[in-house]
Amino acid sequence: MYLTRLVLILAVAQLAAIAQDQPPPPRPARSFIRTTGEAVVNTKPDQARIDIGVTTQGPTAQAAAAQNARQLDAVVNEIKKAFGNAAELKTIGYSVNPDYRYPKQGGEPTIAGYTANNILQIKMSDLAQVGKLIDLATQSGANRVQGVQFSLKDESAVQSEALREAAVKARTKADALASASGVKILRVMSLEEGGANIIRPMMAMAMEARAQGPAPPTPVESGTIEVRANVTLMVEIGQ
Repeated sequence: MYLTRLVLILAVAQLAAIAQDQPPPPRPARSFIRTTGEAVVNTKPDQARIDIGVTTQGPTAQAAAAQNARQLDAVVNEIKKAFGNAAELKTIGYSVNPDYRYPKQGGEPTIAGYTANNILQIKMSDLAQVGKLIDLATQSGANRVQGVQFSLKDESAVQSEALREAAVKARTKADALASASGVKILRVMSLEEGGANIIRPMMAMAMEARAQGPAPPTPVESGTIEVRANVTLMVEIGQ
C-alpha cells in the first residue's frame, strides 16, 4: 500500500515537472496597419526682420569706427523719429578690420586702411511699412541691406494646425485600408510626429548705397509662410 502511494506521488511530481518545462502556448499573432499623413498649411506672416548695416573706411581704425558711429546714429535717429516704438532695433554685428594692400611683385602686405561694419536688426509688425523703412535707412546713411525675413510672432498655433491635419490624413488612410481589407481597427498603437517644418519667405538683398537722386520706393512683398507636418500612425486590426 505504501509502495503504491509512493509511486503515485513520484508520477504526479514527474508530470508537474514536465508541465513546467513546456513552453507557454504561443500568443495569436496581431496584425497592424501603418500609415503616414502629410499636411501643408499656409498663413500670412505678421512680423518682418530687416538687417541693415553701415560700412565705412578710414586711414585708422579709430577714424573708420568714428565715421561708422556717426552714420549709424543718423540712421537710428531717423528710424526712431519715423516709426517710434513700432520698430524694435538692436545691434547684431560689429567689426573693425584692417584692409591689406598686396604688392604685385610679392612680399609682405601692408595695411592700407581700416573698414568698420555695424549691422542693425530691425523688427516691425506693420509689413506695409517695410519698404519705407528700407528707403529711409539708405537715405540717412545705411549702405548695406542684407535681407528681409518674414515670420510669425507665435508659430505654435500654425504648427499644431498642420500636425492635426496630418494626423487626420493618416487616420483616413488607415480607415480606408481596413475597410478595403474587410477588417476593423481595434486600437491605435502609436502616433509619431515626424516634424513640422516652417518655410519663411525671405527677400534676399545685397544693396550698396543708392546713387544720388530720387529713386522709386522699394517694393516689398511678404508672401506666405508655409508649414509642413508629417506623422506616422500604427493601428491594430482584427475581425
